Amino acid sequence: MGAFRYLIVGGGMTADAACRGIRDHDPEGSIGLVGEEAFAPYARPPLSKALWKGTEESSVWRGTEELGVELLVGRRVTSLDLDGRQATDDTGESHSYEKLLLATGGTPRRVPAWDDGVIYYRTFETYRALREVAGDGVRAAVVGGGFIGSEVAAALALNGCDVTILFPEAGVGAKLFPAELARFVADYYTSQGVDVQAGRKVESITRDGDTSLVTTDDGTIEADVVVAGLGIVPRTDLAEQAGLEVDDGVLVDDRGRAGGRDDVFAAGDVARFPVAALGGTRRVEHEDHANTHGRHVGANMAGADAPYDHLPFFYSDLFDLGYEAVGDVDSRLETLAEWAEPNRKGVVCYLEDGRPRGFLLWDVWGRVDAARELIRAGEPITADQVRALIG
Repeated sequence: MGAFRYLIVGGGMTADAACRGIRDHDPEGSIGLVGEEAFAPYARPPLSKALWKGTEESSVWRGTEELGVELLVGRRVTSLDLDGRQATDDTGESHSYEKLLLATGGTPRRVPAWDDGVIYYRTFETYRALREVAGDGVRAAVVGGGFIGSEVAAALALNGCDVTILFPEAGVGAKLFPAELARFVADYYTSQGVDVQAGRKVESITRDGDTSLVTTDDGTIEADVVVAGLGIVPRTDLAEQAGLEVDDGVLVDDRGRAGGRDDVFAAGDVARFPVAALGGTRRVEHEDHANTHGRHVGANMAGADAPYDHLPFFYSDLFDLGYEAVGDVDSRLETLAEWAEPNRKGVVCYLEDGRPRGFLLWDVWGRVDAARELIRAGEPITADQVRALIG
């Protein structure tokens, strides 16, 4: 049996950040980290960005072991005894703790009937599997036009693959971008050699020898490899089994505490946390939140007792297009857009009752903090204020 002052369930970026937050306040307390993947914690964004542009694999490792953390990788925690402060993993080993963090993240959303031969892209292992087959002339079908699907499609095209991207919406990133911008991005992908199948619903994916057959409501596409980027589902099974409150994520307070307990915390992708600047709660799946929430909650586990009031941002690279975004970036909201060059450089403000809820900074860099302040102010915004963000 392992005995730890701090036990972290999960092996991703949030887990690593939490270890750093703990060490900020407790240099000596024992930390155990149980992670399902066979790897130490690594940075996830390069899997769909930098590694496809020549950056070395070695750049992704976070160096968690250098913090004096006992890494128990390739293991899955199967049960929790919160009153007894024990966690049992799939090897049968139990681990006692004083403070527990659930950093279980999420698992790719799957369609069971498609599982044969489909890569549900998320982990280092799936990156390596896709990297092994990608190359000049390889026919790649990417299902999903959202955050991951759009990045993977661009990465594969930049590495010589013949890429088809399929999604039911009218444009790339349609759940985030205003309709006109989403259509522009789809046209841009076409100009980069990607076969964009917008408005297409995938009905089945089957394997015929070395070829996958992707059947849509408009025909069948042949592919050598199929990648699905359909979002993730938060890994709340352990929390539910332990009796913690769950609502599309583990509900936590502004310190990251779960279930009204002082010894159980949750952070990162799996946590639904209060957002004072926007009201209500949110669950955020991006890198900035994994790092900031993880470190903040880790610090609170070690006694910092500070509220988390950070408004996370996210970013993406789509061929030569790029953006940063903060707040509620949702195409269902009313928008106010100001462009220095239409669809190439500008700012989109997402509004509710005339007040900013989020900002899309399209090829506009270094303005996230200014955008955050406008959201936090909660005052009606003018076109001049939006344009001022362009710089």
